[in-house]
Amino acid sequence: MDYSIRPDGILLSEPDLDLNETLDCGQAFRWTKTASDYECTYEGSFLNSRLVISQLRPGEFLLHGVSEEEFLGKWLSYFDLDTNYSELKRQFSEDETLSKACSFAGGIRLLRQDSWECLVSFIISQNNNIPRIKGIIGRLCDKYGGRFPEAEELATETPDTLAYLRSGFRAKYICDASSRTAAGITSLSGIAEMPIDSARKALMEIKGVGPKVAECVLLYGMHRTEAFPIDVWIKRVLAAYYPDGFPEYAAENAGIAQQYLFHYIRSISGRTE
Repeated sequence: MDYSIRPDGILLSEPDLDLNETLDCGQAFRWTKTASDYECTYEGSFLNSRLVISQLRPGEFLLHGVSEEEFLGKWLSYFDLDTNYSELKRQFSEDETLSKACSFAGGIRLLRQDSWECLVSFIISQNNNIPRIKGIIGRLCDKYGGRFPEAEELATETPDTLAYLRSGFRAKYICDASSRTAAGITSLSGIAEMPIDSARKALMEIKGVGPKVAECVLLYGMHRTEAFPIDVWIKRVLAAYYPDGFPEYAAENAGIAQQYLFHYIRSISGRTE
């Protein structure tokens, strides 16, 4: 990773990043692709700071209007730019299937998201599709002036007052997560430091948080890279390619490996969404 400061923002060079693969793969839901003269441009938010980022060409990006202080203090971590993904992909590629997956979508990176926003987002994601998830989260942020509300704010809501979200059964789960977190019954910062099995158990004390949502929160919201979300696509991968178990050498970063596998198996199965 390298960067330089320009009058119009930060010019970033990172060969192991592709915006389409990273921002539109289902790990974060507040990014929107917009029209531009560049290869692609996305607008989005992290910790309620807005960012417009363009991919100028493969491996080169412009973070529009961002100062060096903002880049180093927020966006460098968010895009996990301190992690050597070339080395991770080299390690993963000792396995034939992972090698193909890394070659297919080598620009995916794990976003280091806020644990609270991630928890609510993946509660909303249950039995849902990406456009609808984005719509629900968009309506929630609109209600709170364009920012993602804190747990203390959402704790004042009820399933009835959240009817405008059109989130269905998920509203009661949002309320439970909010009240538990606001009251300190659930400490997300504490969970992030727990042994992984204890962390899973603690998250699943929240209504509506099952194994998959817990793994997603651990991986995307707490950067526990050993977490391994399993959905129907990953079940197919495990059954077809790893009937005797996932490679042990990849266990420490299994969640990152899962990102490559998820994208790969959906694509070779003919899924275009």
